[in-house]
Amino acid sequence: MSAYRGRIAPSPTGYLHLGHARTFWLAHQRARRVDGEILLRIDDLDGPRCRLEFTEAAIEDLQWLGLDWDGEPIVQSGREENYQNALLRLARDGHLYPCFCSRKDIQQAAAAPQEGDDETIYPGTCRPTEPTPINVTDWTQFQDEFNQARDGRAPCWRYRLSENKVIEFTDANRGPQAFQTGRSFGDYVAWRRDGLPSYQLACVVDDADMQITEVVRGEDLLASTARQLIIYRDLHLTAPSWCHADLMRDDSGQRLAKRHDSLSLRALRKSGASPDEWLETWQEEFPNL
Repeated sequence: MSAYRGRIAPSPTGYLHLGHARTFWLAHQRARRVDGEILLRIDDLDGPRCRLEFTEAAIEDLQWLGLDWDGEPIVQSGREENYQNALLRLARDGHLYPCFCSRKDIQQAAAAPQEGDDETIYPGTCRPTEPTPINVTDWTQFQDEFNQARDGRAPCWRYRLSENKVIEFTDANRGPQAFQTGRSFGDYVAWRRDGLPSYQLACVVDDADMQITEVVRGEDLLASTARQLIIYRDLHLTAPSWCHADLMRDDSGQRLAKRHDSLSLRALRKSGASPDEWLETWQEEFPNL
């Protein structure tokens, strides 16, 4: 048996569209081609936007595409303690600091987001001059002593990055990649002010716990991979390999999003469409993947 283990990770904030379907199909193909495992994880940490009906629809849509997975689905919202433990470890090692800036504060003080990324580079307003280890033993102490609101605003916790460091990796689809801290992205959020882990932290913790050997996802997350590699390093975890698929776009050149209702898998299923034609096309688009 192959040691390959991949995952499909839909976020139930809306109905899946054709772009999601192609990426998940590719993840499934890469696993099954080498007799590997493919797991299903429901990434439902996006607060009230995540709804049970979207989770149920995602599972039905994936099955309609002919995709299967090994074991029961893994649900992020049931893994809170795992994320807390990871945050405490990073805080004790001096990698994090509390940030009280609002989004408006950051946008007014910072440079524009980099092309292909959607996160404004943080200007360093709350950043300590030196790494500041936080002496904390458990989550209750952290909440009581270090996670206190200021002027009615709870902090988020940012990653204090080393300046001008280059993070490199080789992607199975896009080839060699390099990102530089301070230019490609700045100090990013590891823990949100609403009390939940960021996508970056949760993704690393889950993929490591699930023993994922390769992550297949869209090319819009290339910079996220660089951010996550920093977390893997600082938590002393083994990082997976990566395959970032080209994004699917509409007739105007805009990448598909969940607002493209007419191209949602739910709408296409109701219209009587069959996935066979798309699957054949995708085979031709990714002959070597």
